[in-house]
This record gives sequence, C-alpha cells and structure tokens, in this order.
Amino acid sequence: MPLRWEAFLDHVQERGAYNTRDEADSAARVVLALLGAHIVGAERAELAARLPETYALILLNALQAAEPLSAERFVRATAAWIEGANEATAMWDVSAVLSVAAEAAGQELTGRLLLQLPPGYDHLFGQAQLHRPHHAA
Repeated sequence: MPLRWEAFLDHVQERGAYNTRDEADSAARVVLALLGAHIVGAERAELAARLPETYALILLNALQAAEPLSAERFVRATAAWIEGANEATAMWDVSAVLSVAAEAAGQELTGRLLLQLPPGYDHLFGQAQLHRPHHAA
C-alpha cells in the first residue's frame, strides 16, 4: 500500500528539517525525477507502486539517463536543480528523500534498487549497513 502524499511529505520534511512542506515537496520532486532516470524495470515499477501517486508519476516519467551517475554526481545534479542549493544541502535533500523512499520500499526492494546503481548510493538511501556481495573483502 503506497504512503499517502501527506505522510510521505511529513517524513521528508522532518528528515530534511525543512521549514515548509513546499520545500520538502520541491526536494522530493527533484530527487525522485533524478532517481527515476537511473532505475529501470520491475524495481522502478515496484517503487512507484509504493510511493504517493504524484511522486510515482515523476519517478516513472523520467527519461532514462545515458549513463549512471556516481552517488557524488547525483548529489551535484540535485544541487543544480534546487534553487539556492549547494553540494552540502543537496546531500541533505537526497538523503532525506531517498531514506523515506527506502522505508516505503522495504529492505528487499531497496537492496534490488541499489544493485542497479553505482556503488556509494547505499548511504544516500540510509542503508549504510547493507553490504553488496561484490564489495566483500
């Protein structure tokens, strides 16, 4: 069952320490559009099904990226799209939105999403404790 729009935004607003729901909404729209450009297939559809409809459509309607962005470049791209943002604030925005999305997705789906993304996204999703098998020492 997808999170209600208000509940999703309340969580993002709380995590991101935004003053207004509009600030949280702006961050969610940018981050989910960028994420949607980097994930494909069943995982993309499953995540969309667990998000409020407004954000699901943003995720699903994103054009596919020509190449996957590293986690660092993803944060930089977010900073470029959010007015007045810099890399530090964009990191905060990305983490706030993706950690709420990860909770909506659940650990199993989040793990499959992370397998589609370059290394380094786990901490953005609030999943630093997840270890990818190919990173094992």
